[in-house]
Amino acid sequence: MPKVLLSGRVTGENDPSRESRAGLLYLLFSSGWDISNSNGDKAVTLSTIQDQIIDSDAFVFTQGSTLEELFKAVSIFVGYQTLDEKLEAKGTVILNGDKSWDPFFDVLDHLNSLGTIKQEFRDYIISVNEPEEVIGALNKINSDSLPEPIHHPIDENIDDIYSYEAPPVDGQIGNVCVFCSASIKDKNYIDEGYELGRKMADEGLGCVSGAGRTGIMGSVVNGAVEANGWTGGSNVPHIIKLEGLPEGLSSFWLRPDIYTRMEIMIERSDAFVIFPGGAGTVQEFLALLLLLEMGDPVMKGKPIVVYDRIDKSGKNFWKPLINLLKEKGYADYFTVVNELGIVIPTVSRLMDLKL
Repeated sequence: MPKVLLSGRVTGENDPSRESRAGLLYLLFSSGWDISNSNGDKAVTLSTIQDQIIDSDAFVFTQGSTLEELFKAVSIFVGYQTLDEKLEAKGTVILNGDKSWDPFFDVLDHLNSLGTIKQEFRDYIISVNEPEEVIGALNKINSDSLPEPIHHPIDENIDDIYSYEAPPVDGQIGNVCVFCSASIKDKNYIDEGYELGRKMADEGLGCVSGAGRTGIMGSVVNGAVEANGWTGGSNVPHIIKLEGLPEGLSSFWLRPDIYTRMEIMIERSDAFVIFPGGAGTVQEFLALLLLLEMGDPVMKGKPIVVYDRIDKSGKNFWKPLINLLKEKGYADYFTVVNELGIVIPTVSRLMDLKL
């Protein structure tokens, strides 16, 4: 019997989603689905989400998008983008009758308009309004299959890739993790990434990244390497095939999945910069907030700075996501800056305040 992972939880007898969830459970069971998390009590963490994905044949999200649900939904979409074989032929449906998921969709639409998301996410994440429509959507995905992702491998030879470690360089006072896009090709963004990497090295800050060779990610590493800074990064085999590895990394941590990849990057960092990026950057940002919300000690004293870049048309890169997170009550978890020149000074100031 196929198993669907049903996200969301009922907080009590007065929860407005209680009735629709009960109806959805009945429809799924009667249509031949086994249900994981039917009671709504299975919490998501970085260490459990991969197991939940592997163990499921499809994913259904209920009304009322929480931080946990947003993280899980964007994680599944990132898996589709990066050709994660554990998501092959597994469909995702979001029950959005209350429109609580609209701000999340607005974020993905915004990033698509800026070029950091190439795929039409609605081809992979199906939104419906009524519980009765969920079964039809799952059946349609099963019969039509998911569309082919846009990404294609650029480096098939990963058999000789392994982890390695180098000590900090002289004068290194800490590490800053930069979450950013590996796909954007706009030269202005690339140049700013390079400048950020150089500035970090000049200030004695090691650069932790997702160890991609392309886009802003590769540019940040290049800037730090050419300024003789320490650089560390983590990646997984199926993404290395898509992005390659940058040259000059001081340390590299090979990991089996994107969740253990995020874990090592977070553990090895003292602060975080959210630079312009795509769905993967949203996923990483939400992971940090989720850990903060849970009170995980790995995030203790580690500031998050969001570079909400303003382009020539006056458009703020992260505005829809910042608005979404502020509305959900997470504004105190991060600091927003609009100018590249104050990113590292802000990080340094906040690191001093937190230590």
